[in-house]
Amino acid sequence: MYYNGIYHFFYQYNPKGAVWGNIVWGHSVSKDMINWEALDSPIYPSQSFDKNGAWSGSATILHNNKPIILYTGVDPNDRQVQNYAVPANLSDPYLRKWIKPAGLNPVVDPDQGVNASAFRDPSTAWWLNGHWRMAVGSKRNHRGIAYLYRSRDFFHWVKAKHPLHSAPHTGMWECPDFYPVLLSGKQGLDTSVVGKHVKHVFKVSLDVTRYDYYTVGTYLTAKDRYVPDNTSVDGWAGLRYDYGNFYASKTFFDPAKKRRVLWGWVNESDSTSDDVKKGWAGIQAIPRTVWLDPNQRQLMQWPIQELETLRGKNVQIRHRMLRTGQHIEVKGITAAQVDVDVTFFIPSLDKVEPFNPSWSLTDAQLLCAKKGSNVHGGVGPFGLLALASKNLEEYTPVFFRIFKDSMRHVILLCSDARSSSLKDGLYKPSFAGFVDVDLADKKLSLRSLIDHSVVESFGAGGKTCITSRVYPKLAVLENAHLHAFNNGSQTIIVENLNAWSMKKPLRMN
Repeated sequence: MYYNGIYHFFYQYNPKGAVWGNIVWGHSVSKDMINWEALDSPIYPSQSFDKNGAWSGSATILHNNKPIILYTGVDPNDRQVQNYAVPANLSDPYLRKWIKPAGLNPVVDPDQGVNASAFRDPSTAWWLNGHWRMAVGSKRNHRGIAYLYRSRDFFHWVKAKHPLHSAPHTGMWECPDFYPVLLSGKQGLDTSVVGKHVKHVFKVSLDVTRYDYYTVGTYLTAKDRYVPDNTSVDGWAGLRYDYGNFYASKTFFDPAKKRRVLWGWVNESDSTSDDVKKGWAGIQAIPRTVWLDPNQRQLMQWPIQELETLRGKNVQIRHRMLRTGQHIEVKGITAAQVDVDVTFFIPSLDKVEPFNPSWSLTDAQLLCAKKGSNVHGGVGPFGLLALASKNLEEYTPVFFRIFKDSMRHVILLCSDARSSSLKDGLYKPSFAGFVDVDLADKKLSLRSLIDHSVVESFGAGGKTCITSRVYPKLAVLENAHLHAFNNGSQTIIVENLNAWSMKKPLRMN
């Protein structure tokens, strides 16, 4: 949340080790979302209503400009209940200490029809027609549910007759998020804004797949129901913020810069013993500004502008040809810690491969595994080789490949970790997503934030995003290299490539 000039970041944290357990709320503060100061835990198990756990939740700024937190506690009977906390001292700019009033907590108990073992993660609340509203994630059998609750005073909540939204065969909905976006423009909106000039986004983290999915649709305020557009699908065939390692995300409205900012958790892909050895596990992705794509079918995402303050030495490559099998090394930068932004020009689309009807348009990852960076194609694969060792024993390719079905071009973006490391015991998936873009200008852009063990990529200006965790053995520190490459028969032009060495590690861990 943003409060009186300070950004507050709260997160699930184990102060006793680099494994899951002993969960409390961590708390860090910043004036720019780049440089952070860690504070003591503000919320931890201490009362009967959170004795067995102080789990995730959300912050809301009330009308009197006072912040309040809703969070899930686990009671002595292992029932998940919803509690609130308020700052102990509003004159403290860092809001170090928080109070959980025993008299009113829990503010929401699961009633007889609610699965008390699957009832968590209250959303940021929104104000409408004299009542606050919030959503709580749950499930009934295999149906995912976001229960809706209303309150006049934020302390006495009543469950609505119908959920805000639900969908069959999706399992537990964790970390629900519900917010408005303007039909046009990048400006963000307060969570309570409604009207004909907005659409709404509903996002859930699916416990079954451990990925985040969202739909774009309409909030029917008279019925207090959310209805996805016919271009959005609930469940794992639907849209994702990020087609890689990215979960339990949360947005907030930043009133200082009139933007909506997305945070996402990027877990480890190595072994638990590796995490214990290094003493930490889990990072946050770079905060992203989110807004509605002009096509109104999906969101766009882009790293917050403040990240650019970390840019150091710059190297540019312009109007360079990439013929079949050719690599161009980007020299003069620190390739283990770099922000690279490149625009590729495709002189001709005549050589695109046909899109096989047996391939699924809902499983890009399977297609990426089949058509990797070393599999010769027509137009593509072309892109970047990140965190590459000198002789390419290790590298993480982030690349495009273009197909054509009977109606249109199909653009695949891959971030393939299979060749990322010579180490054993790692999870090295071929993450991928399709890119909904018109190739009228024959250009595709790619920005990758490369930071030692993470490659966070934004395709086509933020239409498709993929985050990979990788753990190279050779391509570390000064031994890491960065290349542009092309393994397609169609020559590709590197129209403009900018790479900046970054002044410090980019992410919180």
